[in-house]
Amino acid sequence: MVVIQIKTSDQDSFLYETTCDTTNDALVRDITRVWNMRLRLEQLTGALREMAKYGPMKHPNKAGLDEISETYNGETVEKGAYYQPDPTGARTGNGVGPQLSETIERVVLDTESALSQVNTTRKIATSLAMLQEKLDTIRGVTIMAYPMGLPDWDTVRLTIEGNEGLEGTGAGMHMLDEDTAELWVASRIFDRSAGQTVADRLGRNEKTKVVGKLQRPGGGPPGREPGVSEDEKKAMMAFYFKKQEEAKRMAESSEDDYLHSSWADPKALQRSMRGQSNVKAPGLR
Repeated sequence: MVVIQIKTSDQDSFLYETTCDTTNDALVRDITRVWNMRLRLEQLTGALREMAKYGPMKHPNKAGLDEISETYNGETVEKGAYYQPDPTGARTGNGVGPQLSETIERVVLDTESALSQVNTTRKIATSLAMLQEKLDTIRGVTIMAYPMGLPDWDTVRLTIEGNEGLEGTGAGMHMLDEDTAELWVASRIFDRSAGQTVADRLGRNEKTKVVGKLQRPGGGPPGREPGVSEDEKKAMMAFYFKKQEEAKRMAESSEDDYLHSSWADPKALQRSMRGQSNVKAPGLR
């Protein structure tokens, strides 16, 4: 399998597997779907935790802090058994309770593990089917928590059903159109013309592994990968600093300091042969 590492930063990337016979257009479309699905799941993990703790979202016209609504507006706030006021005022405050909260947290952690950078380190590829399974699990636990369904305006419901829940969010700004997205490898774009395959761009070796960048059209080739990673750069700086400190200590010491070292003793070999190398005066350590 040809492995393409789609990289956005040193802390965020995923592996995608394909074949040499796959058309470039089908490849870019499927990678874009995986990209967009990852953004939806990332958004859902945070929203699910808020839903479990603070309940469904209020209608946009009624959003606001419950304390202010009760004190100054004279409104009656419905408070269930597990009520916790939402500090943002966006949700009702009526969470799902401890048992369901634990179930939702397990689902969130499982989803986060599928999106983790650790998968790249462990050489675990990401597929649309795998991410769709995580989305279906989230849909199931949401129905379990709220059998009657969430409100039409709740971001959890909107994100599960499509991309509307990402509007106005950071994740929404990174969503890509599968018809126009561009895939770049080694400063060269994958030609999406009819008949062009992965082999035309990367060759016929099925064991090829490359680093790719997915982006919007018109941006030109992305910046090249640095020759030295951030961890290697830190190790080099630490080594240079250590050498610098050693050179500083040597410059500050006198020229004959080395004469006090054991290796500079002209009689060290003689004492060692006689077994007197570790002989010390009584009372000395």
